[in-house]
Amino acid sequence: MRHKAISRGVGDALSMPFFMVLASMMGYGSLARESGLSLGVSVVSSATVWGLPGQVAFAELFAVGAPVLAIMLASSMANLRFLPMSLSMLPLFRADQRAWRWRYILVALMSINTWALTLRHGPAMPQDQRFHYYMGLCITCMTGGLIGTALGYLLAVSFPFFVTVSLIYLNPVYFIFLFSGVRHRNCILALLIGALLGPLFHLISPDWGLPFCGIIAGSAAFWIDKRMKASPGGPSL
Repeated sequence: MRHKAISRGVGDALSMPFFMVLASMMGYGSLARESGLSLGVSVVSSATVWGLPGQVAFAELFAVGAPVLAIMLASSMANLRFLPMSLSMLPLFRADQRAWRWRYILVALMSINTWALTLRHGPAMPQDQRFHYYMGLCITCMTGGLIGTALGYLLAVSFPFFVTVSLIYLNPVYFIFLFSGVRHRNCILALLIGALLGPLFHLISPDWGLPFCGIIAGSAAFWIDKRMKASPGGPSL
């Protein structure tokens, strides 16, 4: 049963989260190189900080020569969302003494994807399988993150910085799909168009890029969906 739970965790990770984390961390690897971090420090920061907001804060503060204490504090504050996320998972592992002994490791391995999938599938699992499922899920996703960081760092010289760093946005977009249960085509189109245009609009205007991007992405999705419905033989979701 232990191996079955681990295999299920690995399988759920490889269904999509592994690739989303890998792609997002490629964006971080590119940002880390642009900020002056070495390849080794970039990969180690992914493993230790393990949260894109905290990692971005780490790289940007390093680039401006901020003190180590300030970098550590900013990275920790940026990843503070893991506190309520950890608390929400406590009931799933409370009765498992092994998981309780490893609780600090479990928290360190947590990402937004593994948290969401564990909350979705964990309650239906037997108590003695949840720990192994979670470990299989987390270790697979972290492996993807470390590989992605190294790939992004090494490939940064081959692609424009804007292209590689925009990959950071893939993980939050995937999380939106995962947790919102999006089914309508116009919503999916709006999310995809917004994810593609968001980085560009932010570069043009950091203050007004987000609202303008939302308006344009939503309007374009509505127009495309309407045209697809009106076309002969077009799908009617």
